[in-house]
Amino acid sequence: MTQALNASVDLAVCKGHGRCYMTAPEIFDCDDAGFPLVIGTATTEQQISDLQRAVNNCPEQAVSVSPAG
Repeated sequence: MTQALNASVDLAVCKGHGRCYMTAPEIFDCDDAGFPLVIGTATTEQQISDLQRAVNNCPEQAVSVSPAG
């Protein structure tokens, strides 16, 4: 069984590059200024893979994950 993951974004360091919502659109959206909004939990293998890619591709390392509980 896959462990679901929650995403979070540290908006104090995020520069709004958009890599997270382009990489994991089922988990992230963006606000009117281009900054990410967490809109979902990663529950499928594909979503978890996309979320991990978003974490790895954030230039500021502003995206993190934690187990959904």
